[in-house]
Amino acid sequence: MLKKWRIAAAAGLLSAVMLSACGSESSDGEGGNGEGEAKTYNVGVSQIVEHPSLDAAYEGFKEALEDEGLNVEYDVQNAQGDTNNTLPIAQNFVGDNVDLIFANSTPSALGALNATKDIPIVFTSVTDPLGAGLVSSFENPGGNVTGTTDTHPDAIPNTVKFISEHFSAKNVGVIYNAGEQNSTAQIELVKEAMTGTDLKLVEATVSNSSEAKQAAESLVGKADVIYVITDNTVVSALESVIQVANDNDIPLFVGELDSVKRGGFAAYGFDYKDIGYEAGQIAAKILKGEKTAEESPVQYPQNLKLLINKKAAEEMNVDIKDEWNDLAEFTE
Repeated sequence: MLKKWRIAAAAGLLSAVMLSACGSESSDGEGGNGEGEAKTYNVGVSQIVEHPSLDAAYEGFKEALEDEGLNVEYDVQNAQGDTNNTLPIAQNFVGDNVDLIFANSTPSALGALNATKDIPIVFTSVTDPLGAGLVSSFENPGGNVTGTTDTHPDAIPNTVKFISEHFSAKNVGVIYNAGEQNSTAQIELVKEAMTGTDLKLVEATVSNSSEAKQAAESLVGKADVIYVITDNTVVSALESVIQVANDNDIPLFVGELDSVKRGGFAAYGFDYKDIGYEAGQIAAKILKGEKTAEESPVQYPQNLKLLINKKAAEEMNVDIKDEWNDLAEFTE
């Protein structure tokens, strides 16, 4: 009888061990974390400053990773408009051994690249990734960096053409931070687009957002229209420029659609949430091991349109022409 009891006990113990072994496998069949849960990825988010366009890009990035079914924990760090803060932010991410860095702006991407050559970096809201030295080429980025650019090749030429053909303007005022590489690159594109037109550029530079209103005021009487490119410093203080444009009946062209919705007159642009989402799709493939950053081409914005703010047009004393109905979409 004792012998039979020992045999039964041994059989029961063996069954328990086998069940325990089966239970240690994750539900995804890849080992998991021992509890049947999907892996959690750690992503460091570096953003140069808070303003609606960059915030929308970050929201799009998160939405893409969620749509891909990834569990992600974000460490969001804002440089408060100071490029000197971007390197320490990225170095902290490296110290934390994050799985990926999302760099939201050119200074943020440069800070991340200077901090690591090993952790993958996916950027967005970068105007000139080639000129900034972030990538070797759009098709073959090289290294550990890739992402989406916020400059559609037709955006600036189309804006300059629209001003030249639909306004009796001669002088176009621009306000930008000469310390932002992405901004100086755009100013060169504006100058290039003006070749062959009667337009002349009037420049006003700033070093921080508090100088934006004074710079706009310096253009009164000198500029027939003002064109604010996608300069992070100026866009973060756009309302002060809008006030000057409204008070002095100066049409204010801007570089992206969020700035039109904030009160700019018009822009050839795209939704920053879209380029953030496209960056998130790139990041998802990298996190899942389907591609490396080096194998992921840099992407242009996919959708470009002319958006005109009717209320802003009224504030700036601009008459909406019937012919614009076929060229633009409208908001108020």
